[in-house]
Amino acid sequence: MMNATPEFKRVYVWELPVRFTHWINVVAIMVLIGTGIIIGNPPAIMSGSEASYSYWFGTVRYIHFLTAYIFTFNLLARLYWAFVGNKYASWRMLLPFSKKSMKKAKHVFKVDVFLRNDKELDLTNIAVGHNPVAGASYLVLFLLCFVQILTGFALYSTNATWFFPKMFGWVLGVFGDEFTIRSFHHAVTWLMVVFTLVHIYLVFYHDWLEGRGEVSSMFGGYKFVRKERLIEKAEEKGITLEETEAELVADE
Repeated sequence: MMNATPEFKRVYVWELPVRFTHWINVVAIMVLIGTGIIIGNPPAIMSGSEASYSYWFGTVRYIHFLTAYIFTFNLLARLYWAFVGNKYASWRMLLPFSKKSMKKAKHVFKVDVFLRNDKELDLTNIAVGHNPVAGASYLVLFLLCFVQILTGFALYSTNATWFFPKMFGWVLGVFGDEFTIRSFHHAVTWLMVVFTLVHIYLVFYHDWLEGRGEVSSMFGGYKFVRKERLIEKAEEKGITLEETEAELVADE
């Protein structure tokens, strides 16, 4: 006898500003990494033509700097939305240090790292928004992004004419010299590459494991929650199923 197909309820999780800044970030990081690798280790192109006709390296640097501005202001926009957006976009999701979150974090490590499934399905362990480990990792990512902004604009400040990059000149004094800043900037870039690869893997893994629209939610904004989860939540809080559904979508 086949088991009945679980019933799901659609929940609006990722608001438009969250999705928009996410995809801007994706494109910006890809462009910055690509152009940054070329700037850090430019290929030797032998040409007998006039140098002014082969200004490709200057174009690469221009694209890198322009994308850096986009990346910076996009990050500031996302930070702003962390204070005015719904509960799934909130900055509180980046600080999952409650006792309940620690319990869920253990479950995430059990599933993601040790690939061990629960003997009995506990729906409360499945996060609607970010799970605690993801939230903490995004906090680290935000910090890495700010480090890249500080070190990147510090390097740019030495020959910039606009006031904005020059505001980061003090970073040179902190690190001591340009070589140290450049090395640090380069190392953090590779940390972000590793983070990106792990992030992509886990998103698709959870989409396959839970089947709740993990990937599509970053396009349409909606995830799916098992009805049993809503019933458990309603019983736990002593409220009706309708009130529980309303609580989940209250920030839509």
